[in-house]
Amino acid sequence: MNIFLWILTGVLAAFFLAAGVTKLSQSRAKLLESGNMNWVEDLSAGTVKLIGTAELLGAIGLILPAVLDIAPILVPLAATGLAVIMLLAIIVHARRKENQPIILNAVILVVAVVVAIFRFGPNSF
Repeated sequence: MNIFLWILTGVLAAFFLAAGVTKLSQSRAKLLESGNMNWVEDLSAGTVKLIGTAELLGAIGLILPAVLDIAPILVPLAATGLAVIMLLAIIVHARRKENQPIILNAVILVVAVVVAIFRFGPNSF
């Protein structure tokens, strides 16, 4: 089970690392141009950067504490925080009536919740 959780955690961390770096490295206008992030028009540039920072820190928090064996309790806390981000993303997309992103957000939410539950409980470090 530990290997399975590491795989889930690695995939989750890679997803949020890419998402966070994208939001932090590109301007709001460029994110809007991509066509995949139309929700950005509802938020300020600062809020988008805040979301990107939270995603990046969450990705780091999923891996480094466990690998370095320094405060491994941060792993399920990071997973919980990322689950909250996905829940909020679902709400934003539902308000905008964007059904396609909701499916991806729901899958990522489930993965984050599974990692959080198992790392808090039976498979904690």
